[in-house]
Amino acid sequence: MGELFEVAGKVAVITGGAGVLCSEMARALAKEKLKVAILDFNEEAAQKAAAMIKADGGIAVAVKVNVLEKASLETAKDIVLKEFGRVDILINGAGGNNPKATTSKEQLFNDDLKNKPEGTKSFFDLESEGVQFVFNLNFLGTLLPTQVFGRVMAEAGQGIIINISSMNAFRPLTKIPAYSAAKAAISNFTQWLAMHMAPVNIRVNAIAPGFFLTAQNRFLMTDEKTGELTARGKTVLAHTPMGRFGAPGELIGTLLWLISDASTFVTGIVVPIDGGFSAYSGV
Repeated sequence: MGELFEVAGKVAVITGGAGVLCSEMARALAKEKLKVAILDFNEEAAQKAAAMIKADGGIAVAVKVNVLEKASLETAKDIVLKEFGRVDILINGAGGNNPKATTSKEQLFNDDLKNKPEGTKSFFDLESEGVQFVFNLNFLGTLLPTQVFGRVMAEAGQGIIINISSMNAFRPLTKIPAYSAAKAAISNFTQWLAMHMAPVNIRVNAIAPGFFLTAQNRFLMTDEKTGELTARGKTVLAHTPMGRFGAPGELIGTLLWLISDASTFVTGIVVPIDGGFSAYSGV
């Protein structure tokens, strides 16, 4: 069993690597003796994440990158190859939402059309640039790094790609139509890419986290002042059979399975890590 999960010495590239969930992945992989390249637009945060790994005796490099600019990704690739010599694993962790692509209410009512309350934003008020930003960041921000780092793996004749989908891909959440649709695209792209890359021995899978408290959603789920659950947070937990939010470390077991020889015949799947959220109809 130990040999099946052996990943020491491999090189993992993680986009969005300074974020709450992906930095946890980076630290965990480094503890398993992988060499980790932390790619993030926030260079300072990436450097901090890499420094924490090095302080624990791990091997890491921080690289500033814009996942929406291929030239930036090519530069990052050159840095990683110079530092580590190869790429074995790509984790496409970059993503996010935008207020311009978010409605203020869950549903549209007639009164919203006739006398829209000040400060509210309905579906008809969504701004195209916000929607485009969300799609670009999540979908193109996965496709472009895959083109750049996937080529390195394809030329080497082996590799593993892990995409980050979401509960939104299974059940579109209220208020965030663009993010939900973009993550659904990630799930579909994962399946397409798995078929496309199979002949060059690259496996492609995705994980779909449920509700974890991150910098992006913390104050949607909990009150900033009191720390108590918001109405949305209470609804989320009411629909999560395990009755709690996930801890970032609870992604690691599935991640290690998908990047190790324990899953050599597994490709094209999206694994929910959600405390049962996707299994519960709400009734």
